[in-house]
Amino acid sequence: MKLPSDSANPLVRLLRSFWAPTTRSMRGWAMASVVVNAGIAVTGAGVRVTGSGLGCPTWPKCTPDSFIPVAHPEVSMINMAVEFGNRLLTFLVLAVGAACVIAALRLAPRRPSLLRLAWLQPAGIVLQALWGGVVVNTLLNPFTVGMHFVFSIGLISACWLLYVRAGEGDGPLRRVVHRDLRRLGHVLVAATFALVVAGVVVSGTGPHSGDEMASRFDLDIEAMARLHADVAYLVVGLTFALLFALHVSGAPRTARRAAGAALAVELAQGVIGYTQWFLAVPAALVLLHVLGSTLVWISVLRATTSLRTREPEPLPADHSPTEAAAVA
Repeated sequence: MKLPSDSANPLVRLLRSFWAPTTRSMRGWAMASVVVNAGIAVTGAGVRVTGSGLGCPTWPKCTPDSFIPVAHPEVSMINMAVEFGNRLLTFLVLAVGAACVIAALRLAPRRPSLLRLAWLQPAGIVLQALWGGVVVNTLLNPFTVGMHFVFSIGLISACWLLYVRAGEGDGPLRRVVHRDLRRLGHVLVAATFALVVAGVVVSGTGPHSGDEMASRFDLDIEAMARLHADVAYLVVGLTFALLFALHVSGAPRTARRAAGAALAVELAQGVIGYTQWFLAVPAALVLLHVLGSTLVWISVLRATTSLRTREPEPLPADHSPTEAAAVA
């Protein structure tokens, strides 16, 4: 299919962005996927804090007799609309993931590394949709609800790596800082993942279960909150250490700015966390905290991926100087 070249038409520009992609448009779709996956994680928390977790009490249908919300004697229509609206957002996330796959398939020359990362998106979204059925059928068991968010973190990671890799070559990995700083970055990612898991446990222990029928972890909420805070201190400390080391070692400005942004996001998230605790966990701050969690994860990924790069893939020895100049 040949698309018209009318660049003034927004629809044509949109179609060309994935049917006749450039590196820039490939990265644009990858960033869009980061945004929509982070967004649906936040709206999923919105379903929980509004008590709409079982607004659609069956899966894949909303009610036993209908795929769309209809009057049900045991469920509020508002709760049903909230839950159904979040289900509909899955199709938006899937559409963006499909655009990433098409763009990776159509990119010339095709890059298998990008295609593999792109395929993770629709595959992960389908997994999320199926897991949503498990969540409903287990009546919002805190483990299944928590895994929903962990899967979202994994999808965001794949989307971010697609964004980063689309702006690089396929040559060997090259450090832009000392190897010990890269190791510190990896430790920071592991600690941040532990922070996310601790936050999931706190959420599964505290209020806002999503429905009166939902169970909770049989844990001491204060002890879990303290553990979560301790891991947060560790993450902030590691991020500060990384930022300090990057400055004193004369690391590239991109890496220093990424680490500084990660520290700022983490500190803001800490303020939100303590505020919601002292205000008895109001729903609005829970949503803000979930948004903060996704931003902390993305900012840490950004800081860590800024510590390395890949050059263009080296040409075979039998390539002529003219071919080499054309590739460059």
